[in-house]
Amino acid sequence: MTETLTIAPWRVFDVTVRAVRRLSPSFTRVTFTGSDLDRFADNGYDQRIKLALPLPGQRRADLPEGADWYAKWRALPEHLRNPIRTYTVRAVRPHLAEVDVDLVLHGDSGPATRWARRASVGDGIALVGPDAGFDGNHGGIEFRQSNGATLLLAGDETAVPAISGICERLPLDARGTVVLEVPDAADVLPLVAPPGIEVRWLSRGTDGYGSRLVPAVAAAAGELLTPGASKTAQPVPDVDVDTEILWEVPDEVAAVPLYAWLAGEAGVIRTLRRHLVVERGLDRRAVAFMGYWRLGQADAD
Repeated sequence: MTETLTIAPWRVFDVTVRAVRRLSPSFTRVTFTGSDLDRFADNGYDQRIKLALPLPGQRRADLPEGADWYAKWRALPEHLRNPIRTYTVRAVRPHLAEVDVDLVLHGDSGPATRWARRASVGDGIALVGPDAGFDGNHGGIEFRQSNGATLLLAGDETAVPAISGICERLPLDARGTVVLEVPDAADVLPLVAPPGIEVRWLSRGTDGYGSRLVPAVAAAAGELLTPGASKTAQPVPDVDVDTEILWEVPDEVAAVPLYAWLAGEAGVIRTLRRHLVVERGLDRRAVAFMGYWRLGQADAD
């Protein structure tokens, strides 16, 4: 009797750094390669992955094998547990067994930024991503096609890779506005989008996170919403971003004139969530809000 091999949606890829390219003061692109990266699913949009980073003194990082790798990793003593961080795929080239990931350089205090600043060819890590052999929905993509709705995509520098990936997969007739806040004017990167998508880059300089993003998103929403398009203001449950994760994504997009996708620093995204849903009255079934990170706090695994 032949045993059927069950393929899970995600798998652990053992990869090494093939190339490191500094894109701007705040972005570094790392190209990974591995013997089985030809099996990495090229899903596009805002496809999330996880990277396991080396511990101090290591040049390689490994994860336990098997479908229950996460439980095995959690069971390890803390000093043997490689840090795991979540990123967005920037490009996939299965025929070359390559995956690109754009990393944001935030200071030098966290393990992810420290690794990114020092990454060199030959460094080894573990990458958890979608397996092309699985024929179902892999998960890890929060953007939803919106049946002709006008788009409002916005975020800080941590959302730039995701929004770039989304824009590259949009239909040519897509319309809307992209708003991106980055630390420096030199962080403006090439972004491919349909002609009906207006891209607005904002440099905050020494000002606080969201100082440019919040008013710009409010202005864009006012421009994109036609008179009478908003519904009655809706209450939303408050989220304490210091203790809870702000992550609200509809399973299916409602038939509404505007679909919003926003990601970045959780406190800023909470402010935008309140503005769009409570003050503008946008339907919660057509808005995605994701607190990618929290100012002053380490990333969650």
